[in-house]
Amino acid sequence: MTERILIIDDEESLRFTFQAFLEDAGYFVETEASFEGAEKRLAAETYDLIFLDIMLGRQSGIDLLRQIHERNVITPVVMITGAPEIDTATEAVRYGAYDYIAKPVFQKTLLRVTSMALRHKALLDQRERYRSHLEAIFRSTREGLLLVDRDLNLLECNASARRLLDLDDCQQNAAVQALPDTCNKALRTLVTQVLTSGKAADLPRFECEVDGDSGRVLKASAAPWTLADGDACGAVLIIYDETRLDRLERNLKKRQSFEHIIGRSPQIQDVFSLVESLAEVDTTVLITGESGTGKELVAEALHFKSSRKDGPLVKVNCAALPENLLESELFGHVKGSFTGALRDKAGKFQRADGGTIFLDEIGDISPATQVRLLRVLQNKEIEKVGGAQPFRVDVRIVAATNQNLQQKVRDGEFREDLYYRLRVVEVAVPSLRQRCEDIPLLVEHFIDYYNQRFNRQVCGVSDDAMHLLTSYAWPGNVRELQHAVERAFVISKNEQLGSADLPPEVQQGTDDDRADESSLSPEQIVDALKETGWNKSRAARRLEISRRTIYRKIEEFGIQLPEEFS
Repeated sequence: MTERILIIDDEESLRFTFQAFLEDAGYFVETEASFEGAEKRLAAETYDLIFLDIMLGRQSGIDLLRQIHERNVITPVVMITGAPEIDTATEAVRYGAYDYIAKPVFQKTLLRVTSMALRHKALLDQRERYRSHLEAIFRSTREGLLLVDRDLNLLECNASARRLLDLDDCQQNAAVQALPDTCNKALRTLVTQVLTSGKAADLPRFECEVDGDSGRVLKASAAPWTLADGDACGAVLIIYDETRLDRLERNLKKRQSFEHIIGRSPQIQDVFSLVESLAEVDTTVLITGESGTGKELVAEALHFKSSRKDGPLVKVNCAALPENLLESELFGHVKGSFTGALRDKAGKFQRADGGTIFLDEIGDISPATQVRLLRVLQNKEIEKVGGAQPFRVDVRIVAATNQNLQQKVRDGEFREDLYYRLRVVEVAVPSLRQRCEDIPLLVEHFIDYYNQRFNRQVCGVSDDAMHLLTSYAWPGNVRELQHAVERAFVISKNEQLGSADLPPEVQQGTDDDRADESSLSPEQIVDALKETGWNKSRAARRLEISRRTIYRKIEEFGIQLPEEFS
């Protein structure tokens, strides 16, 4: 055995007896007779177990026990007493004594107490190793680490977490709600999800405003913290600082998503930048683009990136309601203003007070509604149908259309003054044909979504299927692409979606070329390729043909591409 035992007693016979019994059992034993000698020995050596007499001549072993306790020595101390008393035993326990034994001491009792105390010491050493390892991890990692209990109280957090979340030491035992408001909502939701499901979860990038710094971008992961019986008693949170990476991606225009808009093409990156610029400018915005391009997502991004994000976002589909109901829906009505108006009703503008109202399909509103909407834009006042008293509303108006409003103005179907009031800034959302390089990213996103929805494990699409997806014209844009992926999920039983799982029109690969491909010359294609850095997708868009056509023409004309682009 390698355990080292120290016996401190002023009786030579007892020291000799203890040493003999313990060395016969295989332990390494040292003895000390005086208080001062024990102090020096304990300052220089470490032991696995100490036997300490309560009376050391004229001095008290309790005083030595107190010193050991104050120095945080992780060694069990067994007190030896000739006349055990309750007060003495209580004081010994208060200062950390493991146990005490009364004289005369029998060999069997001594060895039993020694064995139990050394097992206790082994557990203390193991716990100390775990603690030191945990401290080393907490101290050395650059990520923020937090330990949270089931009541969402912060039990531990390292220096990185305190820096990222602006925590003081005194806040470590506070609730998660003590974190900055923009942080605690996101982290509280993540921890609650983990504790409820018992499974690890991730939180994508979110902005955390700390001490007025709103540019801090974080992401988080959490896993259940379980006991030996498997019950979750809390969660471990890992906080990653993504600020620098996010800024770098913005600078390089490589962000793959913005709010819920997905894409890395130059066209969608321009939309990201414009929306960011408009978010804090409280002006009217007109979103244009074909059906299915994601105009509603742009409106949501404008709202949730703005200072109005805590206010309501009210959406109105102007094409879904007949004219007589649309005015009442937008502006509200007073009781008795028309048949069926049995009580006063607040309109969408009133409900959007302090937030944003999104008017989708704005090109379909009637001339009468156009006049009323113009009045709102000019005066920030609304008047209920049948009411005579106008009242002010604090609303940002975001409108969207898939129609050519300029042509409707020329045809006299849309008021010119309203058009320019709505189109203070225009956000033109590109069609999927114009950003087909985003198709693989969108497909990956939809596969992740439908894997969760249908509890599947689809790992992707085949090369043939991806070629069809990127070659198709997508007249229904992103919405049509999503439906195509959903259909493939329903039809396919494989881990990979194939070309046979796609809709017939996609399999047929119908081109939507806007130029007469027969008039294209090899020189035109080569010039377009050179101007776009030999990027076939961008060259196809410049020539107003599909990617499939430019691949075919390159092969047909025998155009030689630079080796690195072939």
